[in-house]
Amino acid sequence: MKRDCIFCNIELEPKQKIILKNEHCLFLQLEEAQVKGANLEGAGLIVPIQHRETAFDLTSEEWESTYSLLQDVKKYLDTVYKPQGYNLGWNCGEVGGQHIFHSHFHVIPRYQDEPLAGKGIRYMLKSSVNERKSN
Repeated sequence: MKRDCIFCNIELEPKQKIILKNEHCLFLQLEEAQVKGANLEGAGLIVPIQHRETAFDLTSEEWESTYSLLQDVKKYLDTVYKPQGYNLGWNCGEVGGQHIFHSHFHVIPRYQDEPLAGKGIRYMLKSSVNERKSN
Protein backbone atom coordinates (compact mmCIF):
# COMPACT_ATOMS: atom_id res chain seq x y z
CA MET A 1 0.00 0.00 0.00
CA LYS A 2 1.31 3.42 -0.94
CA ARG A 3 0.25 6.40 1.16
CA ASP A 4 -0.22 8.80 -1.75
CA CYS A 5 -1.97 6.36 -4.12
CA ILE A 6 -5.65 7.15 -4.77
CA PHE A 7 -6.41 3.48 -5.40
CA CYS A 8 -4.68 2.29 -2.22
CA ASN A 9 -6.38 5.07 -0.23
CA ILE A 10 -9.83 5.58 -1.73
CA GLU A 11 -10.53 8.51 0.61
CA LEU A 12 -7.89 10.62 -1.20
CA GLU A 13 -10.38 11.06 -4.08
CA PRO A 14 -13.74 11.96 -2.49
CA LYS A 15 -15.60 11.77 -5.84
CA GLN A 16 -14.53 8.14 -6.25
CA LYS A 17 -16.99 5.48 -5.07
CA ILE A 18 -16.65 1.73 -4.57
CA ILE A 19 -19.52 0.22 -6.55
CA LEU A 20 -18.65 -3.50 -6.34
CA LYS A 21 -15.83 -5.55 -4.86
CA ASN A 22 -14.54 -9.04 -4.26
CA GLU A 23 -11.64 -10.54 -2.31
CA HIS A 24 -8.88 -9.03 -4.48
CA CYS A 25 -10.44 -6.20 -6.52
CA LEU A 26 -12.66 -3.11 -6.43
CA PHE A 27 -14.84 -1.55 -9.11
CA LEU A 28 -14.63 2.23 -8.77
CA GLN A 29 -16.59 5.00 -10.43
CA LEU A 30 -16.23 8.76 -10.24
CA GLU A 31 -19.43 10.66 -9.46
CA GLU A 32 -19.51 12.24 -12.92
CA ALA A 33 -19.63 8.78 -14.54
CA GLN A 34 -22.88 8.11 -12.69
CA VAL A 35 -24.73 10.96 -14.44
CA LYS A 36 -27.11 9.83 -17.21
CA GLY A 37 -26.06 11.22 -20.58
CA ALA A 38 -22.61 12.29 -19.34
CA ASN A 39 -19.45 11.73 -21.31
CA LEU A 40 -18.21 8.27 -20.20
CA GLU A 41 -21.56 7.47 -18.55
CA GLY A 42 -21.18 4.34 -16.43
CA ALA A 43 -17.40 4.08 -16.94
CA GLY A 44 -15.27 2.77 -14.12
CA LEU A 45 -12.12 0.95 -13.16
CA ILE A 46 -11.37 -2.46 -11.75
CA VAL A 47 -8.33 -2.13 -9.49
CA PRO A 48 -6.48 -4.69 -7.40
CA ILE A 49 -6.72 -4.00 -3.67
CA GLN A 50 -2.98 -4.61 -3.28
CA HIS A 51 -0.76 -2.02 -4.93
CA ARG A 52 0.44 -3.37 -8.28
CA GLU A 53 2.06 -0.96 -10.73
CA THR A 54 0.78 -2.50 -13.98
CA ALA A 55 -1.34 -5.41 -15.19
CA PHE A 56 1.90 -7.33 -15.71
CA ASP A 57 2.42 -7.34 -11.92
CA LEU A 58 -0.91 -8.98 -11.00
CA THR A 59 -0.94 -12.37 -9.32
CA SER A 60 -2.93 -15.20 -10.88
CA GLU A 61 -5.51 -14.78 -8.09
CA GLU A 62 -5.85 -11.08 -8.95
CA TRP A 63 -6.32 -11.93 -12.65
CA GLU A 64 -9.04 -14.44 -11.75
CA SER A 65 -10.68 -11.92 -9.41
CA THR A 66 -10.55 -9.24 -12.12
CA TYR A 67 -12.33 -11.60 -14.51
CA SER A 68 -14.91 -12.56 -11.91
CA LEU A 69 -15.58 -8.95 -10.94
CA LEU A 70 -15.81 -7.94 -14.61
CA GLN A 71 -18.74 -10.35 -15.01
CA ASP A 72 -20.52 -8.71 -12.04
CA VAL A 73 -19.68 -5.23 -13.34
CA LYS A 74 -21.18 -6.03 -16.74
CA LYS A 75 -24.42 -7.23 -15.15
CA TYR A 76 -24.54 -4.06 -13.05
CA LEU A 77 -23.80 -1.72 -15.97
CA ASP A 78 -26.23 -3.52 -18.29
CA THR A 79 -28.98 -3.10 -15.69
CA VAL A 80 -28.28 0.48 -14.61
CA TYR A 81 -26.94 2.13 -17.81
CA LYS A 82 -28.03 -0.20 -20.64
CA PRO A 83 -25.07 0.36 -23.00
CA GLN A 84 -24.99 -1.14 -26.47
CA GLY A 85 -21.27 -2.04 -26.33
CA TYR A 86 -18.07 -1.81 -24.31
CA ASN A 87 -14.41 -0.91 -24.55
CA LEU A 88 -12.11 -2.65 -22.08
CA GLY A 89 -8.47 -1.92 -21.51
CA TRP A 90 -5.30 -1.54 -19.52
CA ASN A 91 -2.85 1.34 -19.97
CA CYS A 92 0.61 0.16 -18.94
CA GLY A 93 3.54 2.51 -18.55
CA GLU A 94 3.79 6.22 -19.26
CA VAL A 95 4.05 5.79 -23.06
CA GLY A 96 1.04 3.46 -22.90
CA GLY A 97 -1.04 6.24 -21.35
CA GLN A 98 -0.88 5.17 -17.71
CA HIS A 99 -1.07 8.23 -15.43
CA ILE A 100 -1.75 6.55 -12.08
CA PHE A 101 0.82 3.86 -11.39
CA HIS A 102 -1.52 1.47 -9.62
CA SER A 103 -2.83 -1.07 -12.11
CA HIS A 104 -6.38 -0.30 -13.27
CA PHE A 105 -8.62 -1.92 -15.87
CA HIS A 106 -10.91 0.48 -17.72
CA VAL A 107 -14.51 -0.63 -18.26
CA ILE A 108 -16.13 1.86 -20.64
CA PRO A 109 -19.75 1.42 -21.69
CA ARG A 110 -20.52 2.62 -25.24
CA TYR A 111 -23.79 4.02 -26.60
CA GLN A 112 -25.35 4.21 -30.09
CA ASP A 113 -25.88 7.97 -29.83
CA GLU A 114 -22.17 8.80 -29.28
CA PRO A 115 -20.37 10.71 -32.05
CA LEU A 116 -17.67 8.00 -32.00
CA ALA A 117 -20.07 5.04 -31.85
CA GLY A 118 -18.54 2.17 -33.78
CA LYS A 119 -14.99 3.42 -33.24
CA GLY A 120 -12.91 1.13 -31.05
CA ILE A 121 -9.62 1.44 -29.19
CA ARG A 122 -7.55 1.07 -32.35
CA TYR A 123 -9.34 4.02 -34.02
CA MET A 124 -7.22 6.54 -32.12
CA LEU A 125 -4.02 4.54 -32.47
CA LYS A 126 -4.46 4.07 -36.23
CA SER A 127 -5.17 7.78 -36.75
CA SER A 128 -2.76 9.74 -38.96
CA VAL A 129 -2.16 11.96 -35.94
CA ASN A 130 -0.42 8.96 -34.36
CA GLU A 131 1.90 8.17 -37.30
CA ARG A 132 5.44 7.45 -36.18
CA LYS A 133 8.26 9.38 -37.75
CA SER A 134 10.68 7.05 -39.49
CA ASN A 135 14.39 7.44 -38.77
